[in-house]
Amino acid sequence: MTWLEVVSWIAIGIGFLQAIIIAIDVIRHPQRMMPVMTVVWPLTGLYFPIAGIWAYYGLGRAKAVSTDEKKGDKKNGDHHDHKEKPFWQSVFVSTTHCSSGCSLGDMIGAPLVYVTGFTIAGITLFADYAVEFVLAYLFGIAFQYYGMGFKKHENPGKALKNAIKADTWSLIAFEVGMFGWMALVHYVFFVTNVPDPDTALFWFMMQLAMMVGFCTSYPVNWWLVKTGIKHAM
Repeated sequence: MTWLEVVSWIAIGIGFLQAIIIAIDVIRHPQRMMPVMTVVWPLTGLYFPIAGIWAYYGLGRAKAVSTDEKKGDKKNGDHHDHKEKPFWQSVFVSTTHCSSGCSLGDMIGAPLVYVTGFTIAGITLFADYAVEFVLAYLFGIAFQYYGMGFKKHENPGKALKNAIKADTWSLIAFEVGMFGWMALVHYVFFVTNVPDPDTALFWFMMQLAMMVGFCTSYPVNWWLVKTGIKHAM
């Protein structure tokens, strides 16, 4: 086993451990204002070692209300949910929201292409791009739609339109970063021995790709939130 494979296993292990810890804590401290974050935070921990769990406890859990608190002073809980945070933190949380939907699509798409042997123009990477983008878009829009409060939508059609408007550009920015990294993996880093989805090295590269995608999506989310196209979180 090479040093890179060891690093891969460590990074993946940290991701899974974070996801489990966050998932347990989210169950104990439900995300009352935006239930979809119950899925977003574990996913963030899964692909973002160290930073993911820091973000949850530092930025996400502050918006949660424990089961005991829900039985107590509701007004106090509401005030806690609406507590102001610095703008960069609101954008960071909005970016985790978008990135998690994209990442989920990518996590499903990559092994799906591998198992089916699907290619475009004889190239697996192109098939990965196509399948992952479609799935990421579907999950991303779904996360945005439900994040806007699906139970409150009087006009589902308009709500869906708003979700598409709010998430499309940030999703594209995420995939540009992620696909760019995976292109480097295929054509620069591992030209003769590209890792497959049945290896730890592949999923470590995917983790890195998702982190890059988060970084390329952050400025777009900043602009979307600043202009009011996307709501602050």
